[in-house]
Amino acid sequence: MEQKRYCKALKLEDDKQLIEAYKKVHAPGAAWPEITQGMRDVGIVDMEIYLLGTQLFMIMDTVPDFDHDSAMKELATKPRQSEWEAYVSRFQKTSAEASADEKWQLMERIYKMGL
Repeated sequence: MEQKRYCKALKLEDDKQLIEAYKKVHAPGAAWPEITQGMRDVGIVDMEIYLLGTQLFMIMDTVPDFDHDSAMKELATKPRQSEWEAYVSRFQKTSAEASADEKWQLMERIYKMGL
């Protein structure tokens, strides 16, 4: 069975300095190790985030038996996760209390080549 893929979107504040700071927070080696480990622990195998203007686009690859809703609930309980969400919320069009699942909205796939 192959991995599952989820695509998500989130808007950043329309502020060039904040966007540059957000990019630095996500530069190689800059994300807190507890955050990456928490994602691995719940079954996220790989993740990429892309930026266009103020729009973020995430590609999240997971283990084959990944259950999105239960994994996101478990992720919210991982070490430093709520602290991280509060920290990055200053860049995002969201509140400091929002969980990752509340911020990042699942996108609907409408096309796949070959299907």
